[in-house]
Amino acid sequence: MNIVVIGLGSMGKRRIRLLKRYIEENCLKKEEWRLAGIDSDPQRCQEAREKYGIETYPDIETATSKGHFDGSVIAASPLSHSVLIRECLERNLHVFTELNLVKDGYEENMALARDKNRILFLSSTFLYRKEMEYIKNMLAGQKFHGCYRYHIGQYLPDWHPWEDYQNFFISGKRTNGCREIFAIELPWLTDVFGGIKNIHVLHKKASKLNIQYDDMYHLLLEHESGAIGNLAVDVVCPKTGRELELWDEMLYMEWKGTPDSLKVCDKHTRKILPVQLYETIEHMEGYSGFVVENAYYDELVSFVEAVKGTGKPRYSFERDLEILSWIDRIEGTK
Repeated sequence: MNIVVIGLGSMGKRRIRLLKRYIEENCLKKEEWRLAGIDSDPQRCQEAREKYGIETYPDIETATSKGHFDGSVIAASPLSHSVLIRECLERNLHVFTELNLVKDGYEENMALARDKNRILFLSSTFLYRKEMEYIKNMLAGQKFHGCYRYHIGQYLPDWHPWEDYQNFFISGKRTNGCREIFAIELPWLTDVFGGIKNIHVLHKKASKLNIQYDDMYHLLLEHESGAIGNLAVDVVCPKTGRELELWDEMLYMEWKGTPDSLKVCDKHTRKILPVQLYETIEHMEGYSGFVVENAYYDELVSFVEAVKGTGKPRYSFERDLEILSWIDRIEGTK
């Protein structure tokens, strides 16, 4: 399989690194794989060539004119995704894309993927976290009608400390930091607790950050399962992290966002006990403790399996349209 990674920023580098690992660990005939990168920034291209030993190109047209590719991984800024997805599909490439955050081109690209018989794979990394899988399996064995309280917060300039937050897409109104958090969290929350039946929202701008959007949200969610959630999202909190509690009369669980922080209350002893889910935890220096490589790797494997016809994506553009519609409602844009 030949794959081109479009966008050689931090996420593009991560995808290249993990694809190279997949090839090294799973492919006996490594020469049957070809990785390349695309970026309009010559410095990023040079860095990728030197660091990963891959070929790089300034655009899709140049890359595909130099040889055949089967698939693409789109890791560019979200507002460019729609055009890039269409370009890749028109060239008969299967598509893996990072979070889109906006609905631009969804219907057209879904139709084009069907016409071309190409895989259209949308990243939703938390669906591949072992903690989320464990929670879902625990709740699947009972009719959970209880509650959860979940806070996700990280001060916006700390997201990419190596660059000015105003140069990062999370500073823009359409692709803002709170919107990205919702796009990350709502897919797994609705997968675990069921679809959203009703929602109440309070939001405001609480910081002095140079951004043109509200940076603090508090939601009360009623799920179709009967579960009720209190969800707080912000890009203001100086303490980076996630804090989740869920409970009913038979169950209590808590999670602090890191792979080693999931705990369950033993219903007999009432002791809060840790749950060990990972043999090894992969973490890249420079990222917070709740950003682990394992799930990023697993969803790339899922993409490869989907292209080969041996697996199916856990998330879809159809489902993401529903999530983005709820985010629009949360933000008050629709």
